Amino acid sequence: MSPYAAWMLEQEGRSLLTRLARLQPFALIEPMVPAAALLPAAQQGIERQLATGRRELRAMVRGFLRWLRSAAGRRSTAADAQRRFTFLRMKFNAALIQFDLFNDVVTQRSEHRNGVWLAGLDIASTDALAIPGGYYASPPVACYLDRGPGAAIRRARTRLPGGGLNPVAIIRVPRERMVGASIASSLFHEVGHQGAALLDLVNSLRPVLHALQGGGTGPARVWKLWERWISEIVADFWSVARVGVAATHGLIGVVSLPRIFVFRINIDDPHPVPWIRVLLSCAMGDKLFPHPQWRRMARLWESFYPLDGQPPGERELLLELRASLPALAGLLANHRPAALRGASLPQALAVARRTPAYLGLLFRLWQRKPERMYAAAPVLVFAVIGQARADGNVSPEVESVLLGRLLAHWALRNSLTEL
Repeated sequence: MSPYAAWMLEQEGRSLLTRLARLQPFALIEPMVPAAALLPAAQQGIERQLATGRRELRAMVRGFLRWLRSAAGRRSTAADAQRRFTFLRMKFNAALIQFDLFNDVVTQRSEHRNGVWLAGLDIASTDALAIPGGYYASPPVACYLDRGPGAAIRRARTRLPGGGLNPVAIIRVPRERMVGASIASSLFHEVGHQGAALLDLVNSLRPVLHALQGGGTGPARVWKLWERWISEIVADFWSVARVGVAATHGLIGVVSLPRIFVFRINIDDPHPVPWIRVLLSCAMGDKLFPHPQWRRMARLWESFYPLDGQPPGERELLLELRASLPALAGLLANHRPAALRGASLPQALAVARRTPAYLGLLFRLWQRKPERMYAAAPVLVFAVIGQARADGNVSPEVESVLLGRLLAHWALRNSLTEL
């Protein structure tokens, strides 16, 4: 390798070190009020992951510089040295992607009001993920806002770009859902993905659904589709189990689209076709919390999107899917995965405290004694307010103001607890 090539690559390597030194911990560069801060476990996990990445990358760059100056480096060709440096720079860019990923989460905490509300959503999500019984250790959760109607999650303990496991469950929340009880539907659906992964629910359900394709409980193609969609179905089940009718109301808000999208059947999409997905949410709600509201909501949805005009083949498949909804809802409600050590999903998710009658009773009690609402668990509060909204006892305007206050209250309470 020529001295000029070695000098050029050394300069580039040293430049990487200088840029790497500018990646400071978020705690030093992001201003926010204490109530808007990430939960301590999330903050520590993010900073630890980024510090580890910086340390490993710094060692790689220094190792490359040592190699350049060594006898082996001097004997190598310029092409070989360039190949090594290109790989190094790719690792550097991957480290920047990780920084930017977490930067989206942290930067919004400095936004007026939104930062505090996001901290409140962190707490609500943590509550929705926690289940009694010691079945798993919940990872920390962090929320951030983004455009678009749907939410998404980058689950904890999954691989990050550039290597390493994600230390935090990162939930992207649609801005257009802030702030009302319907936010709980999107939020807790994503929490359901994390909970399902911790309990290995998808892998425990797929063999059951596969076996049903042998016939006897409906057309095989129906159960083949349910198996294809089971990951999203389980997340919807988690949301309904956690907040009741608020989950279905929120889902309707997300999938209320032009007819062509509501009826589109795409077997490559992990989400059920929207028309049947809402009806399944109603069926799961009716199985967990029997009440006329679910059938009323299903009829309303079908009046919004009647099957009239659908091609005969698609109509037949949709009707077959609809006919299988009670069986699928029953299968989910009676599922006892090995991770729950004999308990069913409804038992683990404590659905007994989500019946419409109980939620209505709590709402009337909280009207007389509001302090009890502020002392209650966030997930229960979302369920109560969502049921009150469905019953016509809370207007959208009051709901928005009330939940904004509650999110700020949870965030402030948590920040004072940590002091």
